[in-house]
Amino acid sequence: MNAPSHDPRNDMDPVDGEDDEVADERGFFSETVPRKAIATGRKLSAPEAHYHGHRERLRTKFRDLGDTALADYELLELLLFRLIPRRDTKPIAKSLIERFGSLAGVLGAPTGLLQEVKGVGEAVATDLKLISAVGHRSLKSNLTGRKVLGSWASVIEYCHAAMAFETKEQFRILFLDKRNQLIADEVQQRGTVDHTPVYPREVVKRALELSATAIILVHNHPSGDPTPSRADIDMTLTIINTAKPLGIAVHDHIIIGKEGHASFKGLRII
Repeated sequence: MNAPSHDPRNDMDPVDGEDDEVADERGFFSETVPRKAIATGRKLSAPEAHYHGHRERLRTKFRDLGDTALADYELLELLLFRLIPRRDTKPIAKSLIERFGSLAGVLGAPTGLLQEVKGVGEAVATDLKLISAVGHRSLKSNLTGRKVLGSWASVIEYCHAAMAFETKEQFRILFLDKRNQLIADEVQQRGTVDHTPVYPREVVKRALELSATAIILVHNHPSGDPTPSRADIDMTLTIINTAKPLGIAVHDHIIIGKEGHASFKGLRII
């Protein structure tokens, strides 16, 4: 019985990704080259996507006029250009802003919620969180080693960026030395959407471990309203009374919400 004739086409590798599940939305949106063109080695001249000219105009606008000339969704588009290189990102940027309310809301949103927006997968959501982390780290670097009480606007900006869009409460402490310089910033507790357990003795114990002479208490209200509750006030007064005999001052307690912040010192609660 004669062996079947050899067909060289059977030696060709399959088209990359043809039989594999697409795991990265950035690859999913890549333009596809027809299999026939790959097999024959022919080059096809695909028409330029309609959004390419828009991208270049937006880059030029940013380069020549700066970020103030762009809306929030346009700045987000500029980021998404590199994260999703082969798709019109304007609808995605607008959908993100609509869902989370602002550029800060997008960058502060959890990865799971980001992926609920059409066009955003795990890789893009992770990249957006990376960009957010770089921004937070930059704001924190402006505080480290500086007199915090003289940089109050920077303190609020940092805390708002770090906590305003968290979906659960967290209790943060800024530890200061005798010159009121920041020596540590720690999230001590994480709780539910409306409650965080705080243990005054643990707060004071950690301050002593770090040789801090003053602290600033910070927590967020996921509801968005930074108005202090009765429980917030009682807990703060307990911490003050526990820390004072040990030479540790509580400079303030700041509540962060999407709509702004509340300062216990400013409200004359302490």
